[in-house]
Amino acid sequence: MNAAFQHIRDWVFDLDNTLYPARALYDEIGERMTAFIARAAGASTDEALFLREHYFHEYGATIVGLVRHHGIDAREFLAYVHDADLSVLTPDPELRDLIAALPGRRIVFTNGGGGHAERVLKRLQLDDLIEGVFDIEHAELAPKPQRESYDRLIQVRGVRPDRAILVEDTLRNLEPAHAMGFVTALVGPVHPDPRPAYVDHWADEVKTILRVALGL
Repeated sequence: MNAAFQHIRDWVFDLDNTLYPARALYDEIGERMTAFIARAAGASTDEALFLREHYFHEYGATIVGLVRHHGIDAREFLAYVHDADLSVLTPDPELRDLIAALPGRRIVFTNGGGGHAERVLKRLQLDDLIEGVFDIEHAELAPKPQRESYDRLIQVRGVRPDRAILVEDTLRNLEPAHAMGFVTALVGPVHPDPRPAYVDHWADEVKTILRVALGL
């Protein structure tokens, strides 16, 4: 192991655009979200699209605003919008080998819900390597980057921040984790310069981070 990662015992991964490129699913999920909002809120397609984006930026997850302002059933919404065609996803044997080589637990921490994480992990052939999924329903609709989401992850999954890393593609989700003691890793095309102090590691994709961590 790379010396900077030797103390890590909980490897906490975001899911979408972290463990797989979600572009193949985002259009379908987005369309399902807009259609659900339009139907449930009695809105036009344009109005539903506005609400979807507005609540995402305001609360960190669209469902939070829909529950607060429209009384929409969170479980029904999350199950419907995430019922996407996963046949477009392809397992990555190298990623599987890298995750399998990690010492300690592997946990997925996502703002998704409705069984989305479990289905995606199974499709990617990673489900047997992941000890647990902590999604927005487990977080009682407190999405990242709200502090409550991380507190509940720590409590429910027994994560020790001083022995954990959070790997994310969303920059704003790393700041509270770093403040709590997590090592943080940003993956993907976002590469702020100068890099914020709350981002410990950056790479173009998760496999690069894992190779570095494993000393490969």
